[in-house]
Amino acid sequence: MSSVIAQFLNDPRLLLNAVGEGIYGFDLSGNAVFINPAAEKMTGWSADDLLGKKIHQYHHHSYADGTPYPADHCQIYRTMFDGKTRHVTDEVFWRKDGSCFAVEYTSTPVFKDEQIVGAVAIFRDISKQVEAEQALRDALEQVQTLSEQLKEENSYLLAEINEDWQDSGLVGQSHIFQTMLEQIKLVSQTDSTVLILGENGTGKELVARNLHRLSLRNTQPFVRVNCAAFSPSLLESELFGHEKGAFTGANERRKGRFELAHQGTLFLDEIGELPLEAQSKLLRVLQEQEFERVGGSKTISVDIRVIAATNRDLWQMVEKGEFRMDLYYRLNVFPIKVPALRERLEDIPLLCANMLSRLNARLGKHLRGIAKSSLAKLQAYDWPGNIRELQNILEREAILTTGRTLRLTQALAANTSGVPVAQDLSLEHAQREHIVTVLDLCQWRVAGEQGAAALLGMPESTLRSKMKKLNIQREREI
Repeated sequence: MSSVIAQFLNDPRLLLNAVGEGIYGFDLSGNAVFINPAAEKMTGWSADDLLGKKIHQYHHHSYADGTPYPADHCQIYRTMFDGKTRHVTDEVFWRKDGSCFAVEYTSTPVFKDEQIVGAVAIFRDISKQVEAEQALRDALEQVQTLSEQLKEENSYLLAEINEDWQDSGLVGQSHIFQTMLEQIKLVSQTDSTVLILGENGTGKELVARNLHRLSLRNTQPFVRVNCAAFSPSLLESELFGHEKGAFTGANERRKGRFELAHQGTLFLDEIGELPLEAQSKLLRVLQEQEFERVGGSKTISVDIRVIAATNRDLWQMVEKGEFRMDLYYRLNVFPIKVPALRERLEDIPLLCANMLSRLNARLGKHLRGIAKSSLAKLQAYDWPGNIRELQNILEREAILTTGRTLRLTQALAANTSGVPVAQDLSLEHAQREHIVTVLDLCQWRVAGEQGAAALLGMPESTLRSKMKKLNIQREREI
């Protein structure tokens, strides 16, 4: 063993040739005086190629991007001038074949009699490490992007879940309603733009959602924009998104609804409320399927299917100069008219049954149906608020109802359509309604402490007499 050690001490080059790192030795002129086999293998330059030559011209002539690398910037040379050890991790060495590799090296001064006589550079190839770090950065950036997108979509979906309009489906057997359903089925299989027309509360958004559900895009996002909910200054940012710092309060980059709806469906509700300036920008996006975020210059391409809805007469707005004619024709490719509830009163029994089943699940009720007399009242009303008004009335009555049959206790609002609606305002009618309500509360028990007679403050015989006179009979529960 001692002889081996002595051999290494007598010839240190044996050790230097055995290490895996590349090693260069330099004199004060920057000429190579020693090159080990590991350095030859990594660079392709042999010792015969480089010994006695300025190695910077071979390995450090350019940065990684190809720009010249001045010799006076070389950290190895600087070590020979000031005697300071340097550790470098952000450079490349060039190989003999013209390729380069990421390198990590340390340059250390060599002293003799307290004078610098040269330097040693020890380096290793870190290409795989750099590639792995870049792949990790790319992956983290992608995760961050997906996380931001998921956050935006989740925020949007949470807002959508809170919408009250999810309580009903497209229900009805009337001819006018079935005709509309056939139109939905036909156009849903295409990417054609659809314009949904109808009064407030008729279910235009529900039609839009079913168009998306039946389409080939049903696995992609359905993104809704209420054009009336944003000021003109904020609407553009809402539609197209904005870059960080685009305006006061834009603290981070945000994707717009167009970008979120990529490959899916964009529903522009209340399109008639869109400002003229926004109309022109919307027209360009519909034509070119391209846009820029507010404050950005990058063009973003999207693939979306547009559905618009309005309760206004867009053509009348065109004639008044309030709506662009070219945008009108771009949107009005396939119009669908959603009928008002007064145009399909025969659908009210089906609508009520559908809504009650949903109310039972949401309110924890066990309603089996609606009393025939109450159903007749609902069908005799003209519903200026359409299905939304019907939903509200049924929900209120469902909350108040303790039995299995829902009875209408509230007076319907005044008729606004000009069509006469029968309404009994007599005292006898009011008495009958009140007695029926109390009987419902008591499960139609007349006698006893918990009976209706006791709650009404009258003898049992008197109540039975009034029930006979007013023709009050318990209807069979549905």
